[in-house]
Amino acid sequence: MFGLFGDKKAKLERHYNKLAEEAYKLSHTNRQQSDFKQAEAAEVLKQIEALECGSTPRMTKS
Repeated sequence: MFGLFGDKKAKLERHYNKLAEEAYKLSHTNRQQSDFKQAEAAEVLKQIEALECGSTPRMTKS
């Protein structure tokens, strides 16, 4: 059972890293899109933290 959470956490971490990298690249050309990607990455980070704490992540609507 713990393995399932580990897999989900690893997947979310990869997704977070991808979004953070995209936000960084966009920060050089389009600040608005960069801010949007950074906000997406922050939501994924909240999900990761919720998994670590054992609670259910809450999704916020933009």
